[in-house]
Amino acid sequence: MAKQIEDTIRDKHAGFTDAQVGSACDIQNKAKKHCLKNAHRTFEQGIQCVQVNSMNALISLRDTVTIIHAPLGCSGCAAISALDRLAVYKHHKGIDAEKSGILISSGLGEKEVILGGEKRLRETIQKAVERHNPKIIFVLASCASSIIGDDIDAIAADMEKKYRLHENPIIIAPIHCEGFKSRNHATGYDLALATLQNYVIREARPPKQKGLINLFATHSLSYADQEEMKRMLRGIGLEANILPYHATYEDIMKIPAAEYSISVCQIFGDEYLKFLNEKYGIPYAKTCMPIGTRNVERWLRAIAELTGKEKEAEEFIASEKEKFKDEIAEIRKKTEGLKVCITAGTGRGFAAATIAGEFGMKLLCIHTPYYEDAYYPEFQLLEELHGSEFLINVADMQPYEQVNLLLKYKPDVFIGMSNWVNRLGIPSTHILDGKRPTFGFRGVLYLGRKIEDALDNNNFNKSLKGRIELAYRDEWLKQDAFKYIQFPKD
Repeated sequence: MAKQIEDTIRDKHAGFTDAQVGSACDIQNKAKKHCLKNAHRTFEQGIQCVQVNSMNALISLRDTVTIIHAPLGCSGCAAISALDRLAVYKHHKGIDAEKSGILISSGLGEKEVILGGEKRLRETIQKAVERHNPKIIFVLASCASSIIGDDIDAIAADMEKKYRLHENPIIIAPIHCEGFKSRNHATGYDLALATLQNYVIREARPPKQKGLINLFATHSLSYADQEEMKRMLRGIGLEANILPYHATYEDIMKIPAAEYSISVCQIFGDEYLKFLNEKYGIPYAKTCMPIGTRNVERWLRAIAELTGKEKEAEEFIASEKEKFKDEIAEIRKKTEGLKVCITAGTGRGFAAATIAGEFGMKLLCIHTPYYEDAYYPEFQLLEELHGSEFLINVADMQPYEQVNLLLKYKPDVFIGMSNWVNRLGIPSTHILDGKRPTFGFRGVLYLGRKIEDALDNNNFNKSLKGRIELAYRDEWLKQDAFKYIQFPKD
């Protein structure tokens, strides 16, 4: 079958780097001149996997089975990163008993790695049909299955043909999301969205639905965030089709029926948004993640400009700001002037830095997984809030650098992934939350309270600092945090 969207790799985007460090001024000046080159780490603790994000994007789709064609270890993180989050989502929506996506591993062993795993994959697909009778089966490639050369495309096509006369014909969709395909794990999301178009929607052209807007979101979006975004969009007269997380087959098939498309952050789904515009004439807007008052306003105004809802958006913004301004002012009294360091995904990192600025905090450093030219305007906006001297560390999961740097910077509070930071005794909180809204105006108030709570209740982190030994030697912690980065020669 001819693909409508070919596989894309985000490493090829203009200005891409996953290893850099410097002041905001230095990084931005180089990016502006298009001379920001990717550095190289001679030592890494590991990076996120492309396959995991393809799985995260698809695992929650109802009436589906996701087969990871790999040794068992490749699906091990699913229970932590995808299935746990899915269970929390279902609980808060009140659908604990509802059947959602099923995850299966083909369980490649030594025999298959030597002799080939195609027979094992056929057997796994057959069992998936017999046990779960899904509408869609996704077959995810892995490093192992790709290295040994298993032809998942041919097997998927052959097995789909076999079940074409089934009582309910089954779609079988292969995804080439090997871990070594890209150093940017967001590539996994692009591959998943392309697969939905190529193998599920195909050439379908449903009639347009007035006021329907596709809203492409990451798997980290909680049920509370989904409801908050729907509330905001309904407030300006739009109905959101949130994709792909926890969507149904019917939701997927409505994608071409939408009048507009939007994303939850600067680059999520941007390749697919362009495709939908070219194929179906669906206009779209690229904007920021709607976390923090300033970003929520930017996000809503971008949508309003796209859809002709400027008047409704301004009325909604004015009404929402009035509701929460007094409580936000009270929180700011406690946070004003505090120094903060941030580690988060790129979109959430920008959002966290924005909300810190709104609460009067001073940004010392931000760890972000990637940098590319598309992020230049966002860092410019951060400079308006925090000046140009804060440190940008482009690092995908390198805690050895993070811990070293935080011990030297000694921030008053840390926002982000805090497993190691807790052991330093620093007040910390996360911008992710599976239970409460972090998006929208309600999210501004909730995140402000989380920061306030971290400052007021830091005894646990202090106790950890006194009782747990760090994994890093004192010798390392005294060295330059970026000793293992090799910068390219100009």
